[in-house]
Amino acid sequence: MQIKENIADIQARIAEAAKGCGRNPQEINLIGVSKRKPAALVEEAIAAGHRDFGENYIQEAMEKIDTIGRDKACWHFIGHLQSNKAKFAVKIFDLIHTVDKIKLAREISKQAAKIDKIQDILIQINIAQEETKSGTRAADVKALVKAASALPNLQIKGLMCMPPFFDDPELARPYFSQVKAISQDIAAMNLDKVRMDHLSMGMSNDFAVAVAEGATLVRVGTAIFGERQ
Repeated sequence: MQIKENIADIQARIAEAAKGCGRNPQEINLIGVSKRKPAALVEEAIAAGHRDFGENYIQEAMEKIDTIGRDKACWHFIGHLQSNKAKFAVKIFDLIHTVDKIKLAREISKQAAKIDKIQDILIQINIAQEETKSGTRAADVKALVKAASALPNLQIKGLMCMPPFFDDPELARPYFSQVKAISQDIAAMNLDKVRMDHLSMGMSNDFAVAVAEGATLVRVGTAIFGERQ
């Protein structure tokens, strides 16, 4: 497994996509999706200079981060988060990408207050309204952002989406474009503790298109760590 080479290849492709649309590649962070991958592979990526990793499952992440070290990397939670797991998430994750309900936002803020933390979050949009995916409806995003912005121990940093999978990544472009437009509308609301700094969108198969449409965080697992078992 040539993780160092894989990361370099993805970074080069991100840079190419960014330059192709007139963006600065430094604006885009690659998140190595390390779910269901052993700590040893993550440590190999860290040794290669990579810093950002995404995990989907709280228990697995807790064990892995405990092994590797909380301060060795920047940890992103990118899976579905249940309210009863919020107390664990705020202790180990720098950025939670998947806040989609005010109930969850309240619980994250409550648990973050207990450890004197302002938790950075993204609001997840189910942009194609797929029944199998989490996320708030596009029509409800602004109301959720406004309500969450009033919570004392949260900082809203942007939006996250996962469009349908297409063999042709160009078919995902309208979904990415729509999320970018929503982020601009929210930014124009000038809400306290709300910054649209980040768009978490794009995966192994479509990140180049996502970058062209404004992604700042791309989530790539398979192309770095190989197929999951």
